[in-house]
Amino acid sequence: MTLAAAAVLTATFAAAQNLDAGKSPQKLFADGCTTCHRSPRGLAKGRFNLTLSWFLKDHYATSSDTAKALAAYLESVDAAPPRVAAKPGAKRSRPHPPKPSQSQ
Repeated sequence: MTLAAAAVLTATFAAAQNLDAGKSPQKLFADGCTTCHRSPRGLAKGRFNLTLSWFLKDHYATSSDTAKALAAYLESVDAAPPRVAAKPGAKRSRPHPPKPSQSQ
């Protein structure tokens, strides 16, 4: 009887699949999050990657790897855009002095 139960459990685990495996974080967001969220921007809200990953794993993701990838994606879209470096030799504009007031 024990051997039969083990065989059934093994077959059940073998049949279980991670449907999110191999999907990009963008695809994971599109498939699972757009129902409630229009955009990924602002969802990380400055949280630490580890706590965000744990939250996603506990509530939305099917695996730790999926949660980590999704957390990294959410953080990447929340990051400030990189500053454009000034071109070498470009003139910097100086602030103009205030105009003198004309009192009569």
